[in-house]
Amino acid sequence: MTRDMPTVCLVAGEESGDLLGSELIRALNERLGQGARYCGVGGERMAGLGLTSFFDMSDVSVMGLTAVLARLPRIIRRVYQTVDAVIAANPDVLVIIDSPDFTHSVARRVRKRAPHIPIVGYVSPSVWAWRPGRARKMSVYVDELLALLPFEPEVHKRLGGPRTHYVGHPLSENVADLRPQDGERASIDAAGKVLLVLPGSRGSEIDRLLGVFGETVARVARDQTDLEIVLPAVAHLEGRIRAGVSNWPLKPRIVCGQDAKKAAFRRAHAALAASGTVSLELALSGVPMVVAYKVDWFFRRIKDLNRIFKFSSVDSFVLPNIILEAKTIPEFLDDEVQPEVLAEHLKALLRDSPQRRRQVVELARLEQVMRLPDGHSQRAAAADVVLAAMAASGSRETKAH
Repeated sequence: MTRDMPTVCLVAGEESGDLLGSELIRALNERLGQGARYCGVGGERMAGLGLTSFFDMSDVSVMGLTAVLARLPRIIRRVYQTVDAVIAANPDVLVIIDSPDFTHSVARRVRKRAPHIPIVGYVSPSVWAWRPGRARKMSVYVDELLALLPFEPEVHKRLGGPRTHYVGHPLSENVADLRPQDGERASIDAAGKVLLVLPGSRGSEIDRLLGVFGETVARVARDQTDLEIVLPAVAHLEGRIRAGVSNWPLKPRIVCGQDAKKAAFRRAHAALAASGTVSLELALSGVPMVVAYKVDWFFRRIKDLNRIFKFSSVDSFVLPNIILEAKTIPEFLDDEVQPEVLAEHLKALLRDSPQRRRQVVELARLEQVMRLPDGHSQRAAAADVVLAAMAASGSRETKAH
């Protein structure tokens, strides 16, 4: 059957996926000219660009084991509802976006019932961090995978995963928002230093790190009398953080919201941060940092897998270090997270020291490493892969007839 307009199905499970999906729709519309029909599961951004959502995305947008278990029957129903709706729509391509517990459950069932529908995955699960066997399993039901980190295509190749394309990271598309304008970040030799403290975006991270970060800041402040502490917080944890810092001798200024966070990054001279995507934000902003994490097994597993599979030439759990393949950023795990050790490293970053200069030079290199060739944007690169998958599928169907 010939259709006058292609049908694209996109399935996301949370806000970040809705944002990626909306950018992809914009890029596809630019490429297709005549447009396309969009259906699937998405939020307000995708709906605003014409996506007809099978149900409200909030039904499956949950985090944390307790929340998932509470909604498990509904989530399971939504998985099967989504599968039925995708097959009924018979799209030219299905794009699953992040949220692997939900979206990959959909993709596996669609592949079994309708193997002719090409499936593109957008955002690789962290197979380089844990459960590496997922890569090979994904190759059965994902035809093309769009990766946000430059080392992930090689990881999937080694693990037997699907064909993987590096399409850039959203952060690298918005570097200007993180980089200081003239006068925003004072010289390191000037009076007054700004230290960012970022103990994590989850309650469990706050509980493990806020106390030791407070002790670290107190030690730094003894030698750095003109220190300003800024702590960007996610809104739902603001109360817990304010209670946790109430006994700090030098109180941090707590800011909420993305705009305030980016403004703080642009002023900062150094940072003490929990491991995670925030380290990539700091690196692209050019903020030297010390990274710490306390966990029983997760980041130890990253280091163990790196040694086994040699994903990177550096044994690290910090994204900028892995991407740069250099132990640029000091990192401390579990028992290594000691206030006196963290404080000494931070003191070096708050003056014009060799340690600071080395980080500044290496972090400036990160943007180049993450940049896509030929000046492609992330959304354009992603759209090209999706369109290629659609074309390959159409070619196969033509030959079959």
